[in-house]
Amino acid sequence: MEELFSDEYFMRKALDEAFAALEKDEVPVGAIIVSKNKIIAKGHNLTETLTDVTAHAEMQAITSAANYLGGKYLKDCTLYVTLEPCVMCAGAVYWSQISKIVIGARDEKRGFQTAGVQLHPKTEMVFGVLENECSEVVKGFFNAKR
Repeated sequence: MEELFSDEYFMRKALDEAFAALEKDEVPVGAIIVSKNKIIAKGHNLTETLTDVTAHAEMQAITSAANYLGGKYLKDCTLYVTLEPCVMCAGAVYWSQISKIVIGARDEKRGFQTAGVQLHPKTEMVFGVLENECSEVVKGFFNAKR
């Protein structure tokens, strides 16, 4: 049984957001932000729906969390995201000074690490939480498109 409030528990909530994106025919990436074991923000890709290239899951969640907290810094918060953020989203993660980021699957083509981008020095990174599940939803989406 999965422990309540574990990284796996919250990554499953981020996966729920990825499936919400999939239902809208968006690239299925989901993100949530947690503070004190409470989900304070959710997001999934909306780039097609909003015709906005910046409407990535992480950007949606960061904006929502900042609004919820009433400030731009997300210290003492954790971002759970199903796919490694792109350079744009990594920049937003950096500037938000989020305390921790938990990433499901790596993005070998467009992930921030391929460009050598660094997150804020105080941001803790965890990779590979529910990696197979997170990877499969994205792979399945693109395989269906081909």
